[in-house]
Amino acid sequence: MIKICNLNFKYKNSSNILKNINLEIKEGETVAIIGKNGSGKSTLAKLISGIMKTKNGNIIIDDLDLAKKGEYKEAVKKVGIVFQNPENQIIFNNIYDELSFALKNLTKEEINNRITTSLKKVDMYDYINNDLYSLSLGQKQRIAIAEILAKSPKYLVFDEPTTMIDSTGKEQIYNIIKNLKKDGYTIIYTSNLAEEILLADRILILKNGQIVNEIKKDFLMESIDILEQNDIKLPMIVEIALKLGIKLEEYSVDELVRKIK
Repeated sequence: MIKICNLNFKYKNSSNILKNINLEIKEGETVAIIGKNGSGKSTLAKLISGIMKTKNGNIIIDDLDLAKKGEYKEAVKKVGIVFQNPENQIIFNNIYDELSFALKNLTKEEINNRITTSLKKVDMYDYINNDLYSLSLGQKQRIAIAEILAKSPKYLVFDEPTTMIDSTGKEQIYNIIKNLKKDGYTIIYTSNLAEEILLADRILILKNGQIVNEIKKDFLMESIDILEQNDIKLPMIVEIALKLGIKLEEYSVDELVRKIK
């Protein structure tokens, strides 16, 4: 479990970006943190992953406190983060070199097994010997996800992972997240895209650095007014379901499309 207690955060010479965040994320849960640009989403993602440290509040990863020096190193091993722009996360040109870099303390067999498994999870194994410069941005993002998976984290943080990717790439990332959820990963992702809230079990609305609302996926259709009050556009599939008088949870997207046809 990830537990966030009384978390406040500010950058130098700024007012608080995050204000009194209290949150628990259970194992196996998929949580979406949504809000407008500047609401504090990316800051919260970086704090949870340990990339940035807080001096005001606590983030507990499986009873390990990121604020404590003696526990920080072990805590961050449990969390992997994927950023908006995969090119900010990639170091090497060759895919194998990129994925093996953080695994150098393992045996060659262990390294190869982890790389093979992680690339298959993102449907990029056939590219194992390719250079990254030849890939599309969406493919690079899938490699960035594979790199994180190869490290065997328990918790995955996606910070607006589809913002820079075309519609085809977005759909591929969505499918990866769905499959990772089935595999039992605990997933936290930030977004300002309406369609992406449908991936989550629980939706948290962040506004001016505070969590102002929480919506469970099963009650999404009954919570439309909350989304509208927070200027969050409804996902197209929700709009269609509303017009047809259909309960969204009764259908997958594909089933709903077939019903419309």
